[in-house]
Amino acid sequence: MRKEELKNQEEKTLEERVVVINRVTKVVKGGRRMRFAALVVVGDYKGNIGYGTGKAQEVPEAIKKAVEDAKKNMIHVPIVNTTIPHTITGVAGAGQVFLKPAPAGTGIIAGGPVRNVVELAGIQNIYSKSQGSSTPINIVRATFEGLKQLRTIEEVAEIRGKKVEEIKG
Repeated sequence: MRKEELKNQEEKTLEERVVVINRVTKVVKGGRRMRFAALVVVGDYKGNIGYGTGKAQEVPEAIKKAVEDAKKNMIHVPIVNTTIPHTITGVAGAGQVFLKPAPAGTGIIAGGPVRNVVELAGIQNIYSKSQGSSTPINIVRATFEGLKQLRTIEEVAEIRGKKVEEIKG
């Protein structure tokens, strides 16, 4: 029962943001079947984020499915002094997202889908550039791929079996 309570508290702190809703049409013998596809990002402003997609005949149902999917695909992003630890490029399909740490006070320099992801992750200062495909799902996936690859200096030191001072130089 304790685990259920923790899970409920965690879900309450998550904020969800709809990135895009597409109207999808399937042509059948009797005419066209309309459905809606939703892309949603969820996050807690503490480094935990997830994204998901959902498809249904009504918009609220599609969003609900997407939120459930996003909660299943959560990742943790290392945040160092309100920004990311180092520069990284995430690639998904034909979309590329370049993420670079920024000094305090810079704010979030990012467009559409990337802004939604980094805001919900709790990153307050970052530069970004989207290249290639501008499809929202590819941009979100590329952003997540980049954020998954981030490592703090402590993690790198542990992987290499060295001390932090040795890596800093």
